[in-house]
Amino acid sequence: MLFMIVEVVLLTVACCAASVHYIHVLQMERYQLPAYRLWLSRNRDRILKENVLWAFLGGVSSLYLPVLLSMFMSGEAARNALAGWTVLLLFCGLMAWIAWRDYSKPSKKPFVVTQRIRRLLGVLFALCLLSATLLKLLHIPAHFLFAAMPFLVQAAAMIINPYETRLNASFFKSARKKIREHKDLITIGITGSYGKTNVKFILRDLLSMKYKVLATPASFNTAMGISRVVNDQLTDEHQVFIAEMGATHVGDIKELVDLVHPKYGILTSIGPRHMDTFGSLENIASTKFELIQGLPKSGLAVFGSGDDYISRLYAMCRHDKCRIGLDGDEGAYMRAEKITYSEKGSGFAMVCADGERVHCRTRLLGSYNIKNILLAAALAHKMGLTMEEIAEGVRKLSPIEHRMQLIPGELNVIDDTLNEDSDSAFEALRVLSQMPGRRIVVTPGLRDQGSRDADVNYALGTVMADCADAVILVGRRGFSRSIVRGMVQSGFSRSNLHMADDMDDASEVLQEISDDGDTVLFESRIPDYEEE
Repeated sequence: MLFMIVEVVLLTVACCAASVHYIHVLQMERYQLPAYRLWLSRNRDRILKENVLWAFLGGVSSLYLPVLLSMFMSGEAARNALAGWTVLLLFCGLMAWIAWRDYSKPSKKPFVVTQRIRRLLGVLFALCLLSATLLKLLHIPAHFLFAAMPFLVQAAAMIINPYETRLNASFFKSARKKIREHKDLITIGITGSYGKTNVKFILRDLLSMKYKVLATPASFNTAMGISRVVNDQLTDEHQVFIAEMGATHVGDIKELVDLVHPKYGILTSIGPRHMDTFGSLENIASTKFELIQGLPKSGLAVFGSGDDYISRLYAMCRHDKCRIGLDGDEGAYMRAEKITYSEKGSGFAMVCADGERVHCRTRLLGSYNIKNILLAAALAHKMGLTMEEIAEGVRKLSPIEHRMQLIPGELNVIDDTLNEDSDSAFEALRVLSQMPGRRIVVTPGLRDQGSRDADVNYALGTVMADCADAVILVGRRGFSRSIVRGMVQSGFSRSNLHMADDMDDASEVLQEISDDGDTVLFESRIPDYEEE
């Protein structure tokens, strides 16, 4: 009886810990159950190959190890005890390894143990404990519990959702009231498919030269994330509040506008992010435009450049508005001319529509980073900063980690490992082509492009053939063949193409082929654990 209690408790704890990956997915899906169910349906192979397989092996071992031991031991009680403890400890050790592996692997959005996650874990533990106990009472090995963990995570979320909804509503109401009572607060909303986080931090740094600014942290772009920042950090001393506004469904931005009531809005870009939930680019564009539609009559809208949807939305805007552009775009309020790149960063002339001009230098790389600077600079100028103040702020900007982050040294490094966008990857390669020394690319290729994976990676190979002297492909993803095909058909020598199983292997190859003064671009995220 004592062993059964210990076994049930330990297996419950171990299975809950080994489910960190599924809890993390739920968190990244913003706790929206339809999105989580869609993810489960797309990852059946992982669940079958890992959860079901290990649960089956654990359960079968607990049933048949005593039979095997009967060939060597005569005492039934001792034989059953040895088999039970052996399988239990080995299985819990396996669960601990899976938990450590999934918790420590890189991710775009790291797993954060919030109060909501703690509450979810509490409900999940209770569900698992009840399920494991029921299995034991039915004389079924409790190890089979692990096969159901992805769905028990879903069930725990369903159970706790009504409470979370009421709690979130109170947080939202409190934050909205706090913003409205701060009469002199200047509120700014930033949205778009790409670049909104970068623009937010650049704008924060520029405006901090004149104002007391509060901006939401990197991953706080939902109603609850923004509400938490307002409730916990906004004070009467703050003059400006900048809110990044993310969206995965139609109507998400409208909810955030109702919370923040921004006076100024920045729309960075429109692209095919979260197409599985939006359904179309038109839905994405209309959702992002909810920010502009929610501005007051005295508000100002700042638009990016470079795509048709932005041009259409700019034409539709009935508020005071301006847009940014690059060299030759005479209609832009703020534009950049004569852009150059080097191992020290970027240089360009910033030109305002009123005729003012100033030279800027920054450690940020890439034309999209220049556009991000222009978006922030346009609004900062509208809010009273001089061109000289803006240029000084641009000079002090720090690169955002893992996003075209320039790390000078004996070997110049461009770290773009958090990028999964093809346009940004091609821009990173164009920047690399202007760098000194041999130019080396380390990449696993681009994934999550949907049905376009093969075509996008073929195009990546053709661009790398023109911009790089050597390439190291990391991992054995199926679309590596597309990259190689694109490179070879573009005339790239196979002798300068290297394959590496993992990052450690890639590092060894890089040491062999690089010299001081060379530049290496780490492009795209190194593969997570995945079955091919």
